[in-house]
Amino acid sequence: MMRLDHPMWRKPRHHHDLEHKNDHVHWAELFYDLIHVVSIFLLGNFLTNNLDFWGFVIFVGVFIALWFAWGELSIFNSIYVSTDLWHRLYMLMMICTVMFMAASIPAIDGKGWTFFALGFAANRLIIATLYFRSQKNSLANKTLSSEQARNFLIFAIVFAVAAFLPKPFAYWFFAAGMVATQAVYMIPKISVLRFERFAPRMGHMSERFALLTLIVLGEGFFKLVVTLSEKGIYKVSSDVLVNFVIGGASMFLLCWLYFDTVGGAKPKDRKPSTLVIWWLAHLALMLCGVMVGVALAAEVKIGFLENYPTSYAALGCFGLAGYIAMLWVLQHVVESQIVSGFGRWDVHLIGISLAMLCFFVVPYAPSLVANSIWGAALLSQIVLPVRRAWINISDEKNGT
Repeated sequence: MMRLDHPMWRKPRHHHDLEHKNDHVHWAELFYDLIHVVSIFLLGNFLTNNLDFWGFVIFVGVFIALWFAWGELSIFNSIYVSTDLWHRLYMLMMICTVMFMAASIPAIDGKGWTFFALGFAANRLIIATLYFRSQKNSLANKTLSSEQARNFLIFAIVFAVAAFLPKPFAYWFFAAGMVATQAVYMIPKISVLRFERFAPRMGHMSERFALLTLIVLGEGFFKLVVTLSEKGIYKVSSDVLVNFVIGGASMFLLCWLYFDTVGGAKPKDRKPSTLVIWWLAHLALMLCGVMVGVALAAEVKIGFLENYPTSYAALGCFGLAGYIAMLWVLQHVVESQIVSGFGRWDVHLIGISLAMLCFFVVPYAPSLVANSIWGAALLSQIVLPVRRAWINISDEKNGT
């Protein structure tokens, strides 16, 4: 017999009001992540097919929208613990909104725009409803829930209007709405960070960031495998297969680098500036991760002696430089990690410099040389800290 304390009947409660709580991610959140696998893959395909300035601008804008659709729901679930029947149905509706957004991406610069904007508006409306539900079951100040419900309702209307405005005004109107959604977290005196009850479970959010980072970087593998399978693995030369392995290994090393330095680490404090930097740096880091994944798909299109395509090289080099830079930023706002203590500023500077150098070498050197420089940029972020750590261990063992 199903008891009344079963998760099916637990209405949303602020985690401060619970006697027993944990930071683990609920299965419904994990399922919500699955649709982002498809979204990011389709977005990567869009960028591949539109490797120009405006294609990149659209890619960045859509990625940010998708990331907000994921992140702001994660914030709600981190503040309010909800597992009841209605919450599950709302999570299902949230998944459907992202499905519409994902399916619109291939035609986002055309007829797909209306569906994307309406999907995002519906996503905001559902989050407003979730906050509205939560205020009914709060034992303390309800101002936070009421204000967030109002904010997301207004944003839902803004984005719905953007779906029907003429272009390019619609894009600018949508972008202004995106900026406004973040202003409510960041502008002093009006930011929701002023509320004591705005207190996400930091362990929960850290786990959410880590899981989405895995998804984002995993897309690089997906992109590589699909590209080679479409080309025909039996048709390519041995050097292309070597490049294929290099691409896969690179995505693995990016994961290694993230989880050894900042992955799963909580912010060092709850200052608004710390939380904002933690939030935005993860956004930029994942964006750079997608850029690298798209760039590495070109590995299976060329041999050792051919030039790496310049447009792909720009994504890969700037993406890697940005990824390393964001790890550098995150190290300053999270709790200290043992491994990160050996990856100091000089290591990050070496990686960023080599990645930028690679971009300028690409037009004049075969891919074998370019891959070597780019690979050195990435490997330096692991090899140098590991070497320093080994020397430190050896010194301690020898008593020096």
